[in-house]
Amino acid sequence: MTSLLTSDAPANSAPEGAKRKRPAAVERFHRQARRRLARTDVLGFLAWLSPVAAVALWLADGGISGFSSFAGTMTALGIIAGLIGMDVVLLMLLLAARIPFIDNTIGHDRALEVHKWLGKPALYLLLAHGVLLAIGYGAAEGLDPVSESISLWVNVPDMWLAFVSMALFFAVVVTSLVAVRRKFPYEFWYAVHLLTYAAVGTAIPHQFSVGGLFAEGTWQRWYWLLLCVGTGAALLWFRIYQPIAASFKHQLTVSRVVRVSADVFSIEMTGRNLERLSGAGGRFFFWRFLAPGHWWQTHPFSLSAEPIPGRGNQPGKLRITVRTLGKGTAKLAHIRPGTKVAIEGPYGMFSTAARTRNKVVMIGAGIGITPLRSLLETTPFQPGEATVLLRGHQDSELFLGQEIMALCKARGVTLFHLLGPRSQGDHAWLPQDAVQAGFGLHSYVRGIADADVYVCGPSPWAASVIRDVELAGVPAQQLHYERFDW
Repeated sequence: MTSLLTSDAPANSAPEGAKRKRPAAVERFHRQARRRLARTDVLGFLAWLSPVAAVALWLADGGISGFSSFAGTMTALGIIAGLIGMDVVLLMLLLAARIPFIDNTIGHDRALEVHKWLGKPALYLLLAHGVLLAIGYGAAEGLDPVSESISLWVNVPDMWLAFVSMALFFAVVVTSLVAVRRKFPYEFWYAVHLLTYAAVGTAIPHQFSVGGLFAEGTWQRWYWLLLCVGTGAALLWFRIYQPIAASFKHQLTVSRVVRVSADVFSIEMTGRNLERLSGAGGRFFFWRFLAPGHWWQTHPFSLSAEPIPGRGNQPGKLRITVRTLGKGTAKLAHIRPGTKVAIEGPYGMFSTAARTRNKVVMIGAGIGITPLRSLLETTPFQPGEATVLLRGHQDSELFLGQEIMALCKARGVTLFHLLGPRSQGDHAWLPQDAVQAGFGLHSYVRGIADADVYVCGPSPWAASVIRDVELAGVPAQQLHYERFDW
C-alpha cells in the first residue's frame, strides 16, 4: 500500500519567493560540488604520483644501472615491486586514518572500499619483491632461490624482520577476504587487522639497513622518512588523539534508553559543547560505551536527531537509534543511565556536504530511516523541493515515522509511506501492490534527474533502489548511499 502523507506544497515545485532565491542556492551547491570534485582529482593525482616518485627517485639514484644482467634485472624488478608495494601499504593506512580531507572528499565508505581493493595488489607486489630478489641475489651468487632466501634470513641483519612482515601481511589480507571474514567474530578479524601496523613496522628496518638502498644523503631516504613519519603521525593524530580529545570535550553520558519497537531502541545522551556537532545530521560516529562488557567494542551509528546544545548550566542532548542485529547491539538496550561514552567522528558523506542540487529526495527502509530523519532536520531546501519515501512491510517498521511526518509538515516536504510485501524482480524495493498497479520511481518523484538522492537501508534493498535511481538518469555524483551492513 502506498500513501501520500503530507504535501504542503506541490511536489517538486516551490513558491514564487523560493524561485527568486533559486539561482543563489543552486550556485552554492554547484560550487560545493565543483570543489569536492577538484579535491577528488587532487587525491587521485597524489595517489598515482606517490609510487611513481618512489620509483623515479630510485632510478635517479643509480637504480637504472642494475638492468645490465639477468641477476641485476631480477634484483631491480624486485626492488621496484617492493617500492610500489610499500607505497601502496602506506596509502592504505592513510585511507584508513580517517583524515578529514579524505573523508570530506570521497567519504568514509569509499575510502575503505579503496583501502580493501588495494590489499591484494599490495600483497602481490610484496610477494613479487621477495621472490624476485631471491632469484636475483641467488643468480649473482650461484644459488637457487630457496637457498638464497635461507641465506638472507640467517646472514643479513634485519632481513628476518622482512620475512615476519610478509607473513603478517599475508594473514591480514587472507582474513580480510569476505568468505574467510564471515567465519570469524568481528573482534577476531579486527585484532588480526591490527597486525597491519606490526607488518609495516617490521618491514621498515631492512629498507634502511640492507644494501644501501636509502643511503644517507639521497633523496630516497628523505622521501621515505617523510612518507613513513607522516603516515604514522596521521594515524596517531586522527585515530588516537582526536577521539580521546573529542571524548573529553563532549563528556557524553547516557541519560536513558527508550524502546521504539520490539527490536529498535534509542539511546539518549547528555554532553557539553554539542553545538560543535551541529550540522552533522546523517553522518555517523563510532560509539564506545565505557561500561563492563561494552568498553572494548565500538559501534558505528548515525545520529537520529540534530544535537541540542546546552543552555546555561543545562547540558546538551543528542540521540542515536539502534536496531538489534546481533549480541553486541542487543546488549546496548540494557545500558545503564550514567554510563560514560567515548566518541569518534563525525564521518561519512551522508550529509549536506554531498549536495549538488537544490532538490533532494530521501529514500529509506528499516533502521536506515533514522539517519534520514536527522538529515531532513538539517539539510537546506525550500518548501516543495524535497520528497521523502519510507519503506516498510507495515507502519510499525517506519521507525521515528511520527517525528519525520512532523518535520515534513513543518518544512513543506512530500512524504510517501510505501507499505506492504516486497515485490519480486524489477523494482523489488517497492511494495508488490504498487508494482502491480504500474507504479515506479517516477510515480513518486518527477524530475528526479535534477535532484540529490539519498538512499539508506539494508544492502539488497538499497541495491534495488540504486538501480532504479540510475535508470532514472541520476548521475553518480548526485547519488548518496549509506551502508548499514557494517
